[in-house]
Amino acid sequence: MLTLIESVIFLILLILTIIYFFKPLYNIFQLVRFGRPENRTGNIIVRIMDSVTSFFLLFCSVKSERPVTGFFHFFILYGSLTFDTVTVYHILEGFNKNIHISMIHSLIVDIFSVGVLIAVLFLLLKRYIARRSSYTYGTAESPIIYSLLVTVTLTFLLYEGASIALHPQNASLAFLGKIVAGWMPKSYSLLKILWWIHIINVFAFILYVPRSKYMHMFMGPINIMLKSRKSSGYIKTIDLENAESFGIQRLSDMTWKDLLDGFACIDCGRCTDYCPASISGKPLSPKEIITKMRDHLKTDGNKKLKNSEYQLSVLMDNVYEDDEIWSCTTCGACMSVCPVKNEHIPKILGLRQSRVLMEAKFPPELNQFFKNMENNSNPWGFGDATRADWIEDKSVRLISEFPDSEYLLWVGCAGSFDDRNKKVTDAMVKIMNRAGIDFAVLGKEEKCCGDPVRRAGNEYLFQMMARQNIETLKKYNVKKIITMCPHGFNIFKNEYPEVSKLLLNEEFNVEVIHHSVFLAGMISEGKISLHSDESSYTYHDPCYLGRHNGHYSESRSILKKSGKKIVEMKHNKKQSLCCGGGGALMWTEEKIGDRINHIRTEEALETGAEILCTSCPYCTIMLTDGVKDKEVEDQLQVKDIAEIVVEKMI
Repeated sequence: MLTLIESVIFLILLILTIIYFFKPLYNIFQLVRFGRPENRTGNIIVRIMDSVTSFFLLFCSVKSERPVTGFFHFFILYGSLTFDTVTVYHILEGFNKNIHISMIHSLIVDIFSVGVLIAVLFLLLKRYIARRSSYTYGTAESPIIYSLLVTVTLTFLLYEGASIALHPQNASLAFLGKIVAGWMPKSYSLLKILWWIHIINVFAFILYVPRSKYMHMFMGPINIMLKSRKSSGYIKTIDLENAESFGIQRLSDMTWKDLLDGFACIDCGRCTDYCPASISGKPLSPKEIITKMRDHLKTDGNKKLKNSEYQLSVLMDNVYEDDEIWSCTTCGACMSVCPVKNEHIPKILGLRQSRVLMEAKFPPELNQFFKNMENNSNPWGFGDATRADWIEDKSVRLISEFPDSEYLLWVGCAGSFDDRNKKVTDAMVKIMNRAGIDFAVLGKEEKCCGDPVRRAGNEYLFQMMARQNIETLKKYNVKKIITMCPHGFNIFKNEYPEVSKLLLNEEFNVEVIHHSVFLAGMISEGKISLHSDESSYTYHDPCYLGRHNGHYSESRSILKKSGKKIVEMKHNKKQSLCCGGGGALMWTEEKIGDRINHIRTEEALETGAEILCTSCPYCTIMLTDGVKDKEVEDQLQVKDIAEIVVEKMI
C-alpha cells in the first residue's frame, strides 16, 4: 500500500519509536540500580505464574475493594493488547495490501473498541466527578492517556470503515466497521490517510506510556513476580556489626526492589483508601510514600547519573515529614490491597530506623518507652521482678521446674501487667488446665518479645532483647510456644529465625501457635466443648493475626459455636480496620485527626452486636478504651476469644 518513499519514512518512524520507547526503560534500569542488592529470584516458576495470572486474569485489579473499577480495567488492558496485535497487521498491511485482519480478530477488536470507550468514560467520571480523596492530580498524565486511548480507538474504527467501504469482501465480522463504512466514500487516498493517522496515534501512545505513571503496564507484572514471599509482617534484620548506616536515610539505602515499586505504582490510591491513618485524618498517605520516592528518584537520581560525585539527598525533611512516618500502625492494609504488590511498610520502618538510630529523632513519648523497655523489659515500666505476680493463687507451673512441658505459654507484657489483659491470661490458664494441656510459663524469666521496640525503629534495643529471649528458650529446649499476642506470634514466627541465625548462628526451631488457633484446634478435636446461647458477636481481626499471617477463620469458628450469630463490621477480614495500637503507637499520643479506635468502635456499634470479640491484647485495650470513651459500655462488651471460651465451656 505504501510507496517506496512512504515505506522509508515509515521505517524511520518505526525505528525511532522503538529506540525512544526503550530509552526511558533504560533510564529506569539505571535509577533502580542505585538500590542495595536483594535476592528476589527464588521459586522463579511460581513467581512467573503469579505474575501471569495476576496480570492477565486481572486478579491484581478485580478485587473486592473496587470491583467495578477493576472490571473496566479489563477492557483497558485487553483493549490495549488487542490494538497492539492490530498494529502488527497494519504495519504488514502497509507493505502488502493483500494482508487483512482475520475474521475473528476483527470481531474481537470491534468488541473491545466499544469496551475501551465505555471504560474511558467510566474512569473519567470516576476520577474527575465521583472522585475519591486518594486521587491526586499533580500532572495531566491521566487525561493524556485517556485521550490517546480514545484517539487510537476512533482512528482505528475510521480506518476500518474506510477499508471496508473500499473492499466490502473484507468486512467479515467487523460489526462497527460495517456501520462506519456506510458513512465513508470509496477512496484509496482516504484509506491511506487514515492508515497514517492511526499509526501515528499508536506510536504516540507507545512513546508516552514509558514516560508516564502508566509505566505500571510494564512494571506492574514484573513487580508482582518479584513480590516478597515472606509474611507482610516481616522486617529484615539489620546486621548492626557490619552495616555502614542503619535504616533508610537516602535512596541508596533502599533496595533495588524498593525503588522499582515506584515505577510499578498505579497511582490508584487503594492503599490510602484503606489506611487507618489516612481514614482518621492523619498526614500519612501510603500512596505518597511510594510516589514521593519515585518522583525524588527521577530528579535526585538523574542528577547522580549525570554527576557521579553528586551526593544523594537525605529523605527525611526533604521528601518525608515525621508526622507521616510516625502515623503508620504497620497494619498492612496498604500492602494487602495494592494491585502490584508494592511494599510500603519496609520503607516507613526503614525511615524510622534511620531517624531513631542515626539521628535520635522520634516522638518525645518514646523516650520513656525506650527506657522502660531497656530497664524493665516492658512498655509500662513496671518492675521486671513483678512480671510473674499474676500467677498468685493459680495452678501454673514454671518451666524452670518443669522443663519437659510440651508447651510454653508466652504470657506477654499485656498479659502480665495490664489489668484488663490479666483476665485473658487467667481465662487461658483455666482452659488449658481444664483440657489437660501440658504447659508451663517462664514467669520472671520472660521478657518482652521486642515487637513494639522494633516497630518504633530501635533495632539495636530489639536485638538485645531478642538475643536474651532466644537464649532463654534454648536453655529450656522449648519446642512449642503458645502466644496470646499476634505481635508476639508474628515476631517469633517470622523474624526470630533470621535474628537467631545472625546473632547466634543457630536455627530457631520453635513451633509458634496463636492462642485463637490453639483453642479452635482443641474444640475441633473434642478436648473442649462449648454451649451456645443467644449472644450476638462482631469480630475484630487483629492485623498481625489476619492480614500479616492469614488467620481469619479460627476465632469465627469458635464464635459460631458460642452464639446465635456473627455480624461483620464494614471493614472485616482482609480489609479489617486497625485498632490504632500497632506500630508502637500504643505508646505515642494520637494528636492529629480522629482517634482510630473511636472509628473502629463506631463500626462495631453499627452492627448492633452485643459483644465485640478480638484475639489481641493491643486490640482489647484500644477497643475497650473506645467503648469507654463513647460511653457505651452498656451496649457493647469487649472480650478476647479466650474469655468467650472459658465462659461457654461445658
